[in-house]
Amino acid sequence: MALKIYKPYTKGTRGRVDLVRDQLTADKPEKSLTSGRKSNGGRGAGGRISVRHQGGGHKRKYREIDFKRNKHGIPGTVKTIEYDPFRSADIALIAYADGEKRYIIAPKGLTVGQKILSGENATPTVGNALPLSAIPVGFTIHNIELTLGRGGQLVRSAGAGAQVAGKEGEYVSVRLPSGEMRRINGKCYATIGIVGNEERMNTKLGKAGRNRWRGIRPTVRGMAMNPVDHPLGGGEGAGKGHQPVTPWGQPCRGYKTRNKRKTTERFIISHRKK
Repeated sequence: MALKIYKPYTKGTRGRVDLVRDQLTADKPEKSLTSGRKSNGGRGAGGRISVRHQGGGHKRKYREIDFKRNKHGIPGTVKTIEYDPFRSADIALIAYADGEKRYIIAPKGLTVGQKILSGENATPTVGNALPLSAIPVGFTIHNIELTLGRGGQLVRSAGAGAQVAGKEGEYVSVRLPSGEMRRINGKCYATIGIVGNEERMNTKLGKAGRNRWRGIRPTVRGMAMNPVDHPLGGGEGAGKGHQPVTPWGQPCRGYKTRNKRKTTERFIISHRKK
């Protein structure tokens, strides 16, 4: 995938870097696999803003993604590679032999017309889904399950990939993109390959309006606020003598918030920050 650099015809195109999406093969999604999605502007059930900097943006249809990959033993054919406005990775439409269609996250190297399969007897090739115990050590994987049958929860964004580091008993050691080493049950499923659209990290929006189209509102620095609005606000001049905290006083930037007594702590071999 290549990058497209614009000439500075306008202020918005000066510095703008986009993707050349020549790998996409469809303009519209599969209608049976889409649903409407209401925008709440970051507000919770009580009507108050619970997630700041969200609101507005273009109307989008949600694509239902098959994270479980539970069509075991039924071969499927890649029909299209499509854009998904709700995620950084591209998605692929799979038509299975029994007539059902599903979307999956498109790994790098997946092409239209390619055959894929999920199950214990599948070969460890790009796009196939297997239990972790059946994947050879050293292979790159994505869309990894943490709980058997729940569907992939880890390594789903563009360009991400984890590595099978070793096997011990019923558990498999996986090195995640963050650097964390974690033990996962060998019966949990994962998909072979690295997530596609890896050049997305090198793009530049070019203007603030493109962020507003995505539903992202401006972020104001705490130091620029008044003391009543933020713990870092106020002072004569730009004072930086405060401890970095959130608007609600919670320490941040290095402060560890993970509960050490969390039950899943025993599955982490080494943390991402040693």
